[in-house]
Amino acid sequence: MNEPTVTIVGAGLGGLTLARVLQVHGIAATIYELDASPDARTQGGMLDIHEHNGQVALRDAGLIEQFRAIVHEGGQAMRILDRDNTVLREEADDGAGERPEVDRPRLRQMLLDSLPDGTVKWGTKVTGVRSLGDGRHELTFAGGGTVTTDVLVGADGAWSRIRPLVSDAVPRYTGMSFVEVDHLAADERHPVPASVVGGGMLFAPAPGRGFLAHREPDGSLHVYIALRVPEDWIGGVDWADRDKGKAVLLEQFADWAPQLRSLISEADGALVPRTINALPVGHRWERVPGVTLLGDAAHLMSPFAGEGANLAMLDGAELGKAIAAHRGDVEAALTAYERELFPRSEQIARESAGNLELLFDDDAPRSLVELFASFDAAAG
Repeated sequence: MNEPTVTIVGAGLGGLTLARVLQVHGIAATIYELDASPDARTQGGMLDIHEHNGQVALRDAGLIEQFRAIVHEGGQAMRILDRDNTVLREEADDGAGERPEVDRPRLRQMLLDSLPDGTVKWGTKVTGVRSLGDGRHELTFAGGGTVTTDVLVGADGAWSRIRPLVSDAVPRYTGMSFVEVDHLAADERHPVPASVVGGGMLFAPAPGRGFLAHREPDGSLHVYIALRVPEDWIGGVDWADRDKGKAVLLEQFADWAPQLRSLISEADGALVPRTINALPVGHRWERVPGVTLLGDAAHLMSPFAGEGANLAMLDGAELGKAIAAHRGDVEAALTAYERELFPRSEQIARESAGNLELLFDDDAPRSLVELFASFDAAAG
């Protein structure tokens, strides 16, 4: 039996997991990635990888032991502060949690290292896709050249070039924006921000604004400054001028404790703004022969459920297993995959949208404290 040709657009965590699970089952895949190299741009900060989805995917990929070797010990510690820097809830990392923290670039590199050389075609921009009939597609690349494939997977993120083949949906602004900053060698160079964040994750929300932050394995802090602002607000600030950018942010937190304001004033390096966008909750599409989506391309959501990377990896693993289980019948494989994908992603997208509202509602941060208390009660 001839195996189907599998083409993946996008070398994020989901696309890499798919390629790895296919490899485990003896099926080759090729990934086309716009970035020129694995380190062409920053990959983000820490991720908590959940036992019920992200770790399931890593087991399917045969990489759970390699994953455990890169876990950030102590990273599951958590604290919630109010705007006066009062600790409302604090949890230590005793090593028994189900959501160990890992550095995203190290996780991505682990997946890359598991694949045969040449699996990822770096610096390759897809400029066009057309159906050839019978489920096959032809991809055209910048600079010339084409490939045809039996299975086309859009793993290319929020602004996917593959999504229009199956859906007219586009991401919409959620009403929240982030400005991301870093504090390097925090304990030595930035002791006040280091004391605010603590050993793991920080939540300091208030109505319409707040701070989210985490400590990274190298001792730096990565901080997300969250604001409910109009969609065009980000574009109205010259973030390249760090002093002016910090002044704009400090004005937004003028009545906050100086310790929390230090998360802005002492930040090192660039100020990185981004709007938080999402696809409609429950996004799905009719079966289109030979093509499907995974990760943010399929179900982009806000980060407030902490599930984006986990779902992308689980999508990749489940799709890989479906292709392996239905060898010779691509449509049966994609139908089986999407049957589980849609309800799974809808549930988490709904949770994420709800958490966005809860984190920054009129009762914040008490609403977040009460949410964690409800988890305690449910756990008995």
